[in-house]
Amino acid sequence: TFPTFEIYNLTSQIRRAADSVGLNIAEGSTGNSDKEQIRFLSYANRSVIEVVACLLKAKSRNYLTDDMYQELYSLCIELCKMIAG
Repeated sequence: TFPTFEIYNLTSQIRRAADSVGLNIAEGSTGNSDKEQIRFLSYANRSVIEVVACLLKAKSRNYLTDDMYQELYSLCIELCKMIAG
């Protein structure tokens, strides 16, 4: 639902932040130390929050319906809880 001109802006930012979540979890799971794993999980959590901020911008620009925003927001909150667990 995003306009074409957002492909290299907000759409790209959401994609990169979402990719960063999994990549940071993977990098932190190398088993070097608990402290290092926690640090990378923190980075992953920050990336989820970045996705939420981008989604809020998309909603305010009417690229997302309220229902779609709420669904994606709920998934992000669930992911944050999983990372914190």
